[in-house]
Amino acid sequence: MAARAAAVGPARAAAFRVLVRVFEDGAYADHALRSASAKLGERDRALAQRLAFGTVQRTRTLDHAIELLGRRRVARLDPPVRAALRLGAYQLGFMDGVPRYAAVNESVELVRGAGLERAVSFANAVLRRLAEGARALCEALPEATAPEAALRHSYPDWVAQTWWRQLGPDEARALMAFQNEEPETAVRLVRGSIDGREDPLIPGAWVVDRVDEEALVEGRLWPQSRASQLVGLAVGSGEGEQTLDLCAAPGGKATMLAGRVDAVELDEARAARLRETVELLGASDVRVVHADGRALPPELDGYDRALVDAPCSGLGVLASRPDLRWRAEPLPELQLALLRAAIERTKVGGTIVYSVCTINASDSEDVVDAVVADGTVEIDGALGDEWPEFRHGSRPELLQTLPHVHRTSGFFVARLLRV
Repeated sequence: MAARAAAVGPARAAAFRVLVRVFEDGAYADHALRSASAKLGERDRALAQRLAFGTVQRTRTLDHAIELLGRRRVARLDPPVRAALRLGAYQLGFMDGVPRYAAVNESVELVRGAGLERAVSFANAVLRRLAEGARALCEALPEATAPEAALRHSYPDWVAQTWWRQLGPDEARALMAFQNEEPETAVRLVRGSIDGREDPLIPGAWVVDRVDEEALVEGRLWPQSRASQLVGLAVGSGEGEQTLDLCAAPGGKATMLAGRVDAVELDEARAARLRETVELLGASDVRVVHADGRALPPELDGYDRALVDAPCSGLGVLASRPDLRWRAEPLPELQLALLRAAIERTKVGGTIVYSVCTINASDSEDVVDAVVADGTVEIDGALGDEWPEFRHGSRPELLQTLPHVHRTSGFFVARLLRV
């Protein structure tokens, strides 16, 4: 499905390959981009990412425009044609500064380069209609209801309805719009100095123009959202304490913690990467344990603190993980099992931090309320007092960062006291 190099620029060709892999092969967008852009220069790599990620995010809206203006069901198109039309439609509908002829002609050449000469005239006709009408069509889409907003901002209906119910229409619309924008680049300063803007509320968190690759290789910084760093700080571990990190990979939070840390990871490949992170950042008091957090070895017991940064629907990181909105789902049974396992291994009087990178009560508040009902823990209300800027909107004893409010990823955080 490769396009002809002479006809299509390297960034568009790479973005096209990403789209085919994501939607036809089920690949993750960031993994597909890494391989598709490996030989590109920095400028072309950045453009390829913007094209690919933006198209993946906006696919629902783009398909609506393609079907209305092209008068053909997107699902019935050949995969390369579908990918080329989506890529062209994104440029025509949502990007500024892209010449129409470039978006149209190079998208047509992608179809030709895929060996689908019979579809070239169709693709050309649809793209020319999109060039005339896609932007106006997308801008005119209503957003008075959750389903309307889901179509306009390109989300599954259930996500829009969840935010509509939990946050209200205005906040939901703002959140949907914000998570279609490119996220900030944030890092944790491990040692030394850095160029950027230090967060005034979250110690060690910096917003930078780009990740300094030399500093990363030397272990002087770690790419990590400001909200993710907030989670590590909320644990509050101290020297002389022992902490259990139950879902530790890739290691950003585990390597923040003071004292001795047992960092548990189920997936073997992720556990290997976790060990690399620990070594890179010089976190000598972190021990990596390859195990299932729901069935821990018996010797992992009696901890002063625990952290359960659980798998979740991921609705707080949709700006940085563009394909996640199309595969996301709540995981309350898994989350409850992991949290209960951590509670069991924490000593009475110890604390357990439960966090998820989402904005979805079924992954967050509901899980916390369920373990509180077990009678083994109480909510530590001091957390909200320690971080008042990030208090949950309706539960001030909990934390909830909101991308459109705090300009970082969306994380829910609760701290529980073992009783």
